[in-house]
Amino acid sequence: MSAVPTLAEFENAARSLAGVISHTPAIPSRAVGDVLGAPVTLKMENLQRTGSFKIRGATYRLAQLTPEERSRGVVAASAGNHAQGVALAAQALGIPATIFMPLGVPVPKLLATRGYGAEVVLEGETVATSLRLAAEFSERTGAVLIHPFDHRDVVIGQGTLGLEVYEDVPDVDTVVMGIGGGGLIAGVAAAIKAAAARDGRAVRIIGVQAENAAAVPPSLEAGRPVEIVTKPTIADGILVAQPGAVPFEIIGDLVDEVVTVSDDDIARAILVLLEQAKVVVEPAGAVGVAAILSGKIVAQGPTVSILSGGNIDPLLLQRVVAHGLAASGRYLTVRIPLPDRPGQLARVSELIAEAGANVIEAMHTRHGHGLQISEVILELSVETRGPEHSEFTLDTLRREGFEPIVVED
Repeated sequence: MSAVPTLAEFENAARSLAGVISHTPAIPSRAVGDVLGAPVTLKMENLQRTGSFKIRGATYRLAQLTPEERSRGVVAASAGNHAQGVALAAQALGIPATIFMPLGVPVPKLLATRGYGAEVVLEGETVATSLRLAAEFSERTGAVLIHPFDHRDVVIGQGTLGLEVYEDVPDVDTVVMGIGGGGLIAGVAAAIKAAAARDGRAVRIIGVQAENAAAVPPSLEAGRPVEIVTKPTIADGILVAQPGAVPFEIIGDLVDEVVTVSDDDIARAILVLLEQAKVVVEPAGAVGVAAILSGKIVAQGPTVSILSGGNIDPLLLQRVVAHGLAASGRYLTVRIPLPDRPGQLARVSELIAEAGANVIEAMHTRHGHGLQISEVILELSVETRGPEHSEFTLDTLRREGFEPIVVED
């Protein structure tokens, strides 16, 4: 059997999922399109059931199990989205489900997974550890291991999203989306390219990885899945050290380009999506927009960016928004040495107000930083309108003899 599923397989899968998944909205984004220089449509899979595309692959994979396999139950490992997809699919099909999740999993994802009826086992520090424990559980109990991306049925299920994209934007030229293990981009690439070829058209597929977890470029160079050492990234949904063997074979044939983005790029994209599109997207779901906003993608025509998930912990969202403001030059932290005499704090406040900036937080201390007895340090967090306004605010302080030191995030 060919690794690349046929258009008929994707269409059959879409029909089988029709009563389970939602056909998510596709909305134009003028703000992102203006940056790209071409029309951009956001495919809002963040509004899918369970909050991400994962329900597609999980449901289709479980639906293909034999009655005997279903009776043994299923087991999976995930930090959130795959867990919720498997749990809901198992509940709908009446299959017992056990999900291994790492200890640091966000509370909303943990509660949602339990809410769908799965038995959750919290153990291990990383998803890799959880996956190993799930595999051991499968060997010990006979439960069917549902891999998050490295299975042909999962790829077919995820690929139904590609059919929706082509239906929503039939003149699409380019589709941009994140890559973790590769199941989503492999399925979407195979489905949408097959549908376009049937109509005598071609569609460009661009994958985006977090630069701290970019295993696909070295894998493509080596011609096989390569394991890398990852670094922390806010895009935990695509924090994968090695692409899956099944999706990688498809990626090598059908994905036209892979780019990487920084955490600053991702934070800025989340902020733009919040402010301009009025949507909440998790970091892994925002990487396509991040690639566009950071200039990593060259416009060739109508473009679709897949917002693959919206499951973000509120506390993380708060930190990401603050980071996004700083990365956009709209949040400035400065440390100002001052002589320890009355009126200095008031004068600094006046100058910042005159510059049109707004003080969010202030700390005034006589201790540390190598201070002399006659010196103090004033540390301010200031809201500005952007990089130029930040520089104007700093210049306003400097013209009055102050020496503000910008504190990097």
